[in-house]
Amino acid sequence: MPARIAFSIETPSGPRTTSLTYERRGAGEPLLLLHGIGHHWQAWEPVLDILAGQREVIAVDLPGFGASDRLPEGCPYDLPSVVPVLGAFCEAVGFDRPHVAGNSLGGLLAIELGREKLVRSVTALSPAGFWSEAERRYAFGTLRAMRGAALAMPVPVIERLSRTPAGRTVLTSTIYARPGRRSPEAVVAETLALREATGFHQTLAAGRAARFRDDVPAVPVTVAWGTRDRLLLRRQGVRAKHALPDARLVRLPGCGHVPMNDDPALVARVVLDGSR
Repeated sequence: MPARIAFSIETPSGPRTTSLTYERRGAGEPLLLLHGIGHHWQAWEPVLDILAGQREVIAVDLPGFGASDRLPEGCPYDLPSVVPVLGAFCEAVGFDRPHVAGNSLGGLLAIELGREKLVRSVTALSPAGFWSEAERRYAFGTLRAMRGAALAMPVPVIERLSRTPAGRTVLTSTIYARPGRRSPEAVVAETLALREATGFHQTLAAGRAARFRDDVPAVPVTVAWGTRDRLLLRRQGVRAKHALPDARLVRLPGCGHVPMNDDPALVARVVLDGSR
């Protein structure tokens, strides 16, 4: 069962208490898992048990997403605010410089954690921040449309759509290359997580300025991109390699933007190899 922990963070108004929800499994070297915007820790469910066979894994709901608290009033949802929150979270749960793997927004946060030397290795799956301005506008427009659709649909409609492969395709084909593989229960839960994400708009607003151009010295970095990513196009992986010349760039054949569901065995292998 997921756990919840409260801890203190620094804000523009001074120290405040926040709490994050997380799932913890396995034994071995610590591995922190970060999901994308509008999602929740359950995005990692397809690979959690595989990873937990070799790592002590924590998959966390980011601030303002899933069952975690939103950030205190006055705290922006940008990298300088969220990265220290994740550092404080790791300290609170006893994760000393864990390995980290992140997807999309979580990938950008993972790379920034590496740049701040708060982690011992980074695996970023389709990380945000390597877009052109046109690509960013396309991705943000798509995300807003997904959120709008989730808000507009009554829950019984979401539940009915989730029961068939065609319906799951309607709900999730933007992020999954193989949406039929996702369970009906998971599709309902993540659609509700998207509509209820209290940090969605603030995170999207902060993301307008997100451009990752710095290298991450002294920390091993793996960047992996799905060949069927429809949200952040795979050519952005080439830009990531230019920005992070020492990074290992991995192709994920047949995978979409959230590849953990599309090919769990491949994604788990990439994460385990990157966190050695």
